[in-house]
Amino acid sequence: MTARKGLPKVSFTIELKPLYTASDISGIPHVKSLPGEAPFVRGVHASMYSGKPWTIRQYAGYADAVDSNLAFRRALAEGAQGLSVAFDLPTQRGYDSDDAGVHADVGMAGVAIDTVEDMVRLFEGIPLDRVSVSMTMNGAVLPVLAAYIVAAEESGVEVSGLTGTVQNDILKEYMVRNTYIFAPEESLRITSDVAQHLARVAPRFNALSVSGYHFHEAGADAVLELALTFANACKYVEILLANGMSADLACERISFFFGVGKQFFGETAKLRAARLIWSELAAQYGASTEKARGLRMHCQTSGFSLSAQQADNNVVRTTVEAMAAIFGGTQSLHTNAYDEALSLPSADASRLARDTQLILQHEMGLCDVVDPWAGSFMMESLTDQVARRVREKLGEIKEQGGVLEAIHSGWVQREIGVAATEVQAATDSGKRVVVGLNRFVSPDPDTAVSVPSMVIDNQHVRTQQVRRINSVKIHRDASAVTNSLRQLTEIARSRRGNLLQATIDCMRLRATVGECIKALEAVWPRYSAAMRISHGIYASARGRDSRWEGACDAVRELAAELGRAPGILLVKLGQDGHDRGIKLIGSALSDAGFRVVMGGLFGQACDAVDFACAEMCDVLGVSSLAGAHLGLVSDLFGEMERRNLTIPVVLGGIVPDEHARSLKRRGIEAVLGPGMSMEAIVASLVEVVRRRIREGAASARGTHSAQTQSIDF
Repeated sequence: MTARKGLPKVSFTIELKPLYTASDISGIPHVKSLPGEAPFVRGVHASMYSGKPWTIRQYAGYADAVDSNLAFRRALAEGAQGLSVAFDLPTQRGYDSDDAGVHADVGMAGVAIDTVEDMVRLFEGIPLDRVSVSMTMNGAVLPVLAAYIVAAEESGVEVSGLTGTVQNDILKEYMVRNTYIFAPEESLRITSDVAQHLARVAPRFNALSVSGYHFHEAGADAVLELALTFANACKYVEILLANGMSADLACERISFFFGVGKQFFGETAKLRAARLIWSELAAQYGASTEKARGLRMHCQTSGFSLSAQQADNNVVRTTVEAMAAIFGGTQSLHTNAYDEALSLPSADASRLARDTQLILQHEMGLCDVVDPWAGSFMMESLTDQVARRVREKLGEIKEQGGVLEAIHSGWVQREIGVAATEVQAATDSGKRVVVGLNRFVSPDPDTAVSVPSMVIDNQHVRTQQVRRINSVKIHRDASAVTNSLRQLTEIARSRRGNLLQATIDCMRLRATVGECIKALEAVWPRYSAAMRISHGIYASARGRDSRWEGACDAVRELAAELGRAPGILLVKLGQDGHDRGIKLIGSALSDAGFRVVMGGLFGQACDAVDFACAEMCDVLGVSSLAGAHLGLVSDLFGEMERRNLTIPVVLGGIVPDEHARSLKRRGIEAVLGPGMSMEAIVASLVEVVRRRIREGAASARGTHSAQTQSIDF
C-alpha cells in the first residue's frame, strides 16, 4: 500500500467536540450580531422565515417541453413557489437534438431545448412575471437564456419583470461537472457579458448563481466546498469590476447555491459561516450595501447521500438535511426524491419531497423563530471554526496563483479527488455508517422498496425534436439568420459588443441553440481536459482492512495467472460529464493492482473501440450516470461487432434493474450499481476476466478437437 507522503491533506469532517461551554465562544465577534445586519451570520433579513418562509423550488425537466410544462404546473399547484429547470445534456453542451453524435442523450437528463418554440412550450400558461425561474445553465448559457428572454417577450412579459436566476457559473464546470464548451478564459467573457446585459435589462433576474453544490456532490467537505465557491465568486467579481461595473452592483448580481449533506450540525454551521465570509469578501472589494454584502442562497439536499439500498430510508435523510438548510438560513430549497439513487424521480416521490418542505413550513413551527441556533456554544463555535478554515483554504488557492491557475494545474481536481476517495474508503470499511448499506442491513430482501423506473422513449423525443427543428428552419428567414450568426461570430472575434444581446438577436430570428454555439466555435474551439486519477489514497485510507487486502490478493493471483497485471479501460460515453464515480473506481482499481487506462470525457462508441484496440485491456468499463445507458451501450456493441472486438464490457452507474437484465442479455458481463463496495467491484472484475480466460481455454480445446477429427477423417 502506498503511503500518503506529499499528498494533499484533506479532512472530510468538521471537527466536533462532545461538550461545549461558554469559553468556546469567548471572543468570537459575530456572536453579538443581529439578523439582517452585517456580517449576516444570523440571516440576510431581520424577520427571516417569520416574515416570509423560504421558497420551495422544484428542480425538474422531463424530456419534452410539454411534459415538463405539465410537471411545472402540477408542482406549482401542489405548493412549489419557484421553478428550477433541468435541461438535457445535449442542450447544456450546446448541441441540437438532430446532431447524430448526441442521439442517445436527447431528453434523458432533462428537457430538450433547441429553439424559442421549445421555450414557449416549456412555459406555456405559467406567468413568468410572477413565478421565479431558475435555470441550471452554464456552457450554453447564451442561446438558452436568449431563448427564454425572447419567449417571455413574445408572451407579453417585459424583460424587466422577470425574476429568477441563471446559474452562469462556468468555473465550477472545469472542476467537477464538466458541461463546459469553451476554454475558461473565453467562457469568462460570456459570464461577464451575461451579467452586464441582465443588469441593464432585467435587474430582478440574478446573473450568477455560484455553486458549491457540485463540489459537495463530488466529495468536497464543507470547508473545501465554501473555499472553491468563494474563489470562483471572487474571480467573477474581479472580471465585472474590470469591465466597469461597481462593486455594489457586481456583488448584488450574485447569489449562491450550496449542497446540504448528512453532517447536521456541520452543514448548519457551514451556511452560517458562508454568509460571514461573503460579507467580508464583498466589503474587501468595496461593496457597502446590505444587498451586496448579504449572501442569498439556494440549497439542495444531497444526492450523494441517497442510498439505492433500502431506499425508503432516504426520506429521513432528506428531511434532516432540509432542516439543516433551514436552520442555516437558506432563501430557497429543493428536496431530493427518495428514489433518485435508483432512477429519474417518479411523480409520487417528487410530491413527497415537496410535501416534506410544506410540513416543515406549516406543521413543525420552524418558521416561528429567527435563527434559533444563535448563541449556542456549539453552533457559534462551529461557525467560527468553519469560517477560519475557509479563510485558510482561500489562502492556499491564492498560493496556487489564483483559481484559474489552480484549475489548469489540476490542483482543484486533486483536492476534490482526495476528499472523495477518503469518503468512499470510509464507507467501504464501515467507518462511515450508511444504514441499510454497510450497517443494519435488512436480512429480508422483500423489505426493499420497489421503485418503478420512469420510462423515457428517447428516440421518440428526438424524432419529435428533429421534426420541430426542421419546421422552424422552413418558416424562418434563412438569410437573416445567417447574417445574425455571422455578426455573433464577429463580436466574439473582435471583443466589441455584448454576446448575450447578439445571441438574443439570433434566437429572435429563430436560430437554434446549436447554430449559435457553432457560430462561436468558429472563433473558440471546444475545450477538452484529461481525466486524472489519484494513486495510493484509497489503499492508504483502507489501511489493514482484511476485506480490502483479500481483494488485492485476488488481483495478485489473477496477475500471476496472466503473467502481467490485468488491464481495464474506463470510459465515459455520451454527454455525461459527472466523473466522480469513474475516477474513484480508477483510483481504487489502480491501488488494487489493475493497470488502469482512463479514456476522455464525451466519447463516442468508435472512440472507445479505437482505445480498446490500442490498449489491449482485459475489460472495458463504461460509466453512465445520466440515464442514456441503453442507447450508448447499444452503440458500443454495434461498433464492437463491426470491428470484430470481443473484449468483455461492464457497466457502472445508476441502472434500473429491468435495464440491467436487458443489458446483460445484450452482452454486458456485469452491472456495478451504486453502493457497491470497492472489494465487491474488484471481485466482480476478477471473475469477469477469469470467465473470459476459461472461455478462451474451452474454445482452444474445441478447435484442437475439431482439427484432430479432421485429420482422422
